[in-house]
Amino acid sequence: MLTFFLKAFDLFTTEEIATVVSLFKPRTLVKHDFLIREGESCEEIAFVESGLFRSYYTTDEGNELTYCFRFPNDLIGAYSAFITGGKSVEHIQAIAPAMLWVIQKKDLDFLACHLPQWNTFLKRIAEQQYLELEQRVMQLQRETAQQRYKNLLLNHPNFIQLIPLQYLASYLGITQRHLSRIRKEIAF
Repeated sequence: MLTFFLKAFDLFTTEEIATVVSLFKPRTLVKHDFLIREGESCEEIAFVESGLFRSYYTTDEGNELTYCFRFPNDLIGAYSAFITGGKSVEHIQAIAPAMLWVIQKKDLDFLACHLPQWNTFLKRIAEQQYLELEQRVMQLQRETAQQRYKNLLLNHPNFIQLIPLQYLASYLGITQRHLSRIRKEIAF
């Protein structure tokens, strides 16, 4: 899957893809394992081959607020900590058993120095992340919780049933009770 992901960008030769893939190492996580926890340094990025993740932070009151889900064929990491070298402000947790391909920052730096189109690839990934963030902000400001739920159903129908209701409700910015009402309305 990682090979196909890289091929889709139409930037690399077959040999270059083989070089890139060779720098990724496999890692499995069981349900509830963390890729990273708040306060840790982030020295790696991962490609999700299988599994499901949630990114969340904890409020001062101790509440967990889910702000992002990651699905197969996504890249995942605590990007702000990765970029700045600071500590992560988020937790990234597997909510289903997962198979990842992980690459270390030093290997990414190697690729940036030795593979000119790697920087184009990183630019495209950064652009995708920005667009996703902008879309999320717009959803929260312009769409109802019901519209956001329908959007998840449309884009990730195979995974929506795997997301525990408390995480889904938190992501939508509503209570579990309100989510139950929305699900009943949409089911009919």
